[in-house]
Amino acid sequence: MDSHEREERSERQVVWAVAATGIGPLLLAATEDGLVNVVFHATDAVRDRALSRLASRLGAEPVEAPGSPLLAEAIRQLETYFAGERRDFELPLDWSLISGFNRQVLRELASGVPYGTVVGYGDLAKRVGQPGAAQAVGVAMGANPLPVVVPCHRVVESDGGIGGFGGGLETKRALLALEGVLPEPLF
Repeated sequence: MDSHEREERSERQVVWAVAATGIGPLLLAATEDGLVNVVFHATDAVRDRALSRLASRLGAEPVEAPGSPLLAEAIRQLETYFAGERRDFELPLDWSLISGFNRQVLRELASGVPYGTVVGYGDLAKRVGQPGAAQAVGVAMGANPLPVVVPCHRVVESDGGIGGFGGGLETKRALLALEGVLPEPLF
């Protein structure tokens, strides 16, 4: 790596904060391009692993900065979402942690599956012109670097099953209940 490349890499700033939410602490990370990562269950150990992964993938050491304008706005929008007052996130997103088919599927999900609705893995595959790729859509959901904001919790099995979820099925159920898709759990 020559000095120019090193300079370019070190200029990239990554900021992070942990937000308390209705589904537990979420780690939020952003670059100058937008929100880049949302991580569930952000205990110290989970947070440290996620920050280390971000540092190696983005080539910059993440800096804690809850007051940075982008993170402050993301936290505000998450608070209003969990309070039932927001249906859509209006945040710039940095898609650099995901590419190819996975990015295509997640962009379609973000723009085409509104609050309070669900889509099947196979239906989402059809929407991106890959009708046989339901399993690959499942892999893309598991690789989603921006859960909640890019709503992979809205992707379910066509037979009515809830499907898998990186944040755990309890978290997926809670998000779907918040959006009125599932009844609130009784206990």
